[in-house]
Amino acid sequence: MSRKPRVSIVGVPQHVIQRGNNRQAIFNNDEDRQAYITWLKDAADKFNVEIHAWVLMTNHVHLLCTPQAPAAISLMMQSLGRRYVQYFNRRYERTGTLWEGRFKSSLVQSEMYLLEVYRYIELNPVRAGMVADPANYPWSSYINNALGKETSLLKSHPLYLNLGTTTQQRQERYRALFKLEVKGSELKGSESFKTPNDSDPIC
Repeated sequence: MSRKPRVSIVGVPQHVIQRGNNRQAIFNNDEDRQAYITWLKDAADKFNVEIHAWVLMTNHVHLLCTPQAPAAISLMMQSLGRRYVQYFNRRYERTGTLWEGRFKSSLVQSEMYLLEVYRYIELNPVRAGMVADPANYPWSSYINNALGKETSLLKSHPLYLNLGTTTQQRQERYRALFKLEVKGSELKGSESFKTPNDSDPIC
């Protein structure tokens, strides 16, 4: 049975999730995480994908990104996935698959939900009980979007830029959005955004 083609629209953001096979860990230490982020940047640049938000959890990854070319996200994830698996298998002397099939993705077609997805992604470590404050988790884009840590990985979405007229103002207003935690149930049921497998463990 052939797989359904992915729906991908140039200029429309997507929430992407990729999980470890059988929910196994895909990152064992910070060196693994840094390798993934480095190669994510390479692949995003190569295939013309804008990354707006991200988080690396123990056994899965969340990305909010916008393709600027046809099939750009699929090409990015395929390239990144192959490169990281080769690294992981060689480093840990293992063979076989690392990923749980194809990555999952959802279009974020309504602008009113885009910042909710930002928050949903960057609050993953808080909901998992790993930290009390997203600022204390170094492997997400919160430290960039909310606290101003410089990175060449991220490209701010226009709605993020509309939060203020200055960098400081945008960051202050962005941090204010996190005073109320986003629950997955707030996003479910929306035709514009549904969290794939939201009931799965997030740690």
